Amino acid sequence: MSTTAAGPLTGLKVIDLATIFAGPLAATMLGDFGADVIKVEHPRKPDPSRGHGPARDGVGLWWKLLGRNKRTLTLDLSAPGGRDVLLRLAAETDVIVENFRPGTLERWGLGPEELHAVNPRLVLARVTGFGQFGPYAHRPGFGTLAEAMSGFAAITGEPDGPPTLPPFGLADSIAALATAYAVMAALAGREKTGEGQVVDLAIIEPILTVLGPQPLWYDQLGYVQPRTGNRSRNNAPRNTYRTADGHWVAVSTSAQSVAERVMRLVGRPDLIDEPWFGAGTTRAEHTEELDGAVGHWISRHSREEVLNGFEKAEAAVAPIHDVREVMEDPQYRALGTIAEVDDPELGPLRMQNVLFRLSETPGGIRWAGRPHGADTDEILAGLGLSETRIAALRDQGAL
Repeated sequence: MSTTAAGPLTGLKVIDLATIFAGPLAATMLGDFGADVIKVEHPRKPDPSRGHGPARDGVGLWWKLLGRNKRTLTLDLSAPGGRDVLLRLAAETDVIVENFRPGTLERWGLGPEELHAVNPRLVLARVTGFGQFGPYAHRPGFGTLAEAMSGFAAITGEPDGPPTLPPFGLADSIAALATAYAVMAALAGREKTGEGQVVDLAIIEPILTVLGPQPLWYDQLGYVQPRTGNRSRNNAPRNTYRTADGHWVAVSTSAQSVAERVMRLVGRPDLIDEPWFGAGTTRAEHTEELDGAVGHWISRHSREEVLNGFEKAEAAVAPIHDVREVMEDPQYRALGTIAEVDDPELGPLRMQNVLFRLSETPGGIRWAGRPHGADTDEILAGLGLSETRIAALRDQGAL
């Protein structure tokens, strides 16, 4: 658990109105570096991530990660009292992150016009499946649909198999990174203009960006990237290979020099002199021969022998870990990639640490996800609401 007194975003105030998963994860990333993040949940319908995936003693573990470094507040935004409280919060907030369907905040009288009326410097980040306009804008949108629409699923899987979806929130996570980046860009813009603005982020877009130059290839060449399994059309050998002791490793030869080192290591230096070996794309045309040479050598050695051999040859290889091995890997240990957090509900927890290391103002995990509404009274008292007013709002169902 971090004991850092102040991250670089200390003093930044963020309201997280979003649910599964891109918006909340973006707010988590801001909180990891010191932002004061208030997670707003419906009083009678807690955030779905609390019940998503495995739980221990009735406590959802995904929430412990997604809700870390956030204070929790219950508020019914559709109730008049809840709306009033949010506007009071917004008046002294820097960023609001939301992922309701377009028009929902406007229907509650909490759209950009009302929010900027109480705080012209507010950055409102709106994260939706398809964006705020266009023919699909009002459809329900999830990361799975982005993985399908972006072309990711079409190029993922074996050549003779079906398109493949990832077994985790890939598009949501990429969108979360993009949202955090967009928020910081908008805040930098505020330093120049003095005014906030609206961030419109569609989950279908960031994943398309990370897929590379596919639109450019199609535009200029009519080329549509096919499914190639673990192989690549851009270089070879590039695949997963099974070792003699039943483990798996991954090999990459994106650099020409590395490809040459691999072939020397596996006892096939003769292939380096072939005219087609000098470029990744032409090597990829001889994948079967190259894969055969590498796979044969790896299959006759244990994983430790393979890793040591590649390291001595300065060639690129990595073991294929499951989560058990991730937790014990010496490189992850050296980096502190997995952090231990002391949690009042569950005791010591291990989870992913913050995304990167800053030499002077590092981020850190101050606490794991807190119980539903744990900070409601404290937050509202900080707004100047009396105990009587808070009790009245609770009686009205607004809290």
